[in-house]
Amino acid sequence: MADQVQEILDVPREFLKDGMQFINRSQKPDRKEFIKISQAVGVGFLIMGAVGFFVKLIHIPLNNVLVGGA
Repeated sequence: MADQVQEILDVPREFLKDGMQFINRSQKPDRKEFIKISQAVGVGFLIMGAVGFFVKLIHIPLNNVLVGGA
């Protein structure tokens, strides 16, 4: 019984230990790296927005034709 309790308590300890190692090894990006990441995210937003816009642009008239326009 004590072994099971010890195993249950070891899981959060290991998680915290691994998390602290990750935080300690991590570093903040420099300005150039931050700008590159921001640009990549911005382009991703634009692409996903354009895809969503065109899907909606095609879906609305197609839906009105199929349903009969209400």
